[in-house]
Amino acid sequence: MGTYIKNSHTDFPKIDTLQMIEVDRLMVDEYHIGLIQMMENAGRCLAILTKERFFNGDVEGKNIVVLAGTGGNGGGALVAARRLHNWGANVKVFVTAEAKKFTPIPLHQYKILRRMGGSIQLASEINGQKSPDAIIDGIIGYSLKGKPRGNAAAMIHWANGQKVPIIALDTPSGLDLTSGRRFGATIDAAATLTLAMPKKGLFVEGVKAVVGELYLGDIGVPIELYREKSLGLDPTNGFRYSDIVRLY
Repeated sequence: MGTYIKNSHTDFPKIDTLQMIEVDRLMVDEYHIGLIQMMENAGRCLAILTKERFFNGDVEGKNIVVLAGTGGNGGGALVAARRLHNWGANVKVFVTAEAKKFTPIPLHQYKILRRMGGSIQLASEINGQKSPDAIIDGIIGYSLKGKPRGNAAAMIHWANGQKVPIIALDTPSGLDLTSGRRFGATIDAAATLTLAMPKKGLFVEGVKAVVGELYLGDIGVPIELYREKSLGLDPTNGFRYSDIVRLY
């Protein structure tokens, strides 16, 4: 593994979806760290993991497909797409819906990538796409509510049929981060980069089959935030030596 990625020797607390929602709320409301900052950190870690783990530190000329939803998970994937493009990869982005359906901060990332000349197409155009060297899954994050449908499900099925490494952001799309339940179509990842703290659902028996290698990415959550009364956690500084640590 590259110098940006270390094996974890820390027992991180495991949190559920409601706790992650509270982390996000505290970040914005109490610590004044905006979603755009968190998204930038998430996408940076995702791009580094992809480059270091699957391309030995060099993505020049590699063909990478990025699958993005319209919410925060998709926004992080678009940040990763921008960075991989800057590092010389041939990046193609497929999105579940047109720009007007994106939430504001992911739309900001969409517009940056579009201004750079990045390739962004609708999911309906993916079936003619040749198999790439790797796929990034940013379709659905912890906001999963039931079975993926429509374009999201179609993108999951397409990705699983490509026989190339899939790197999932936060969770393989279709997997519930609290229960570990798979809701119909679920990404079969080679690696998953979950964010901030490990999620309970990623440690349920049998889940490793779709999670692949599990990594944890630092998105800049202050240690003090976890100690707030609404969370009551007391983590150690697990990111002391690296922004990305491998959990299993």
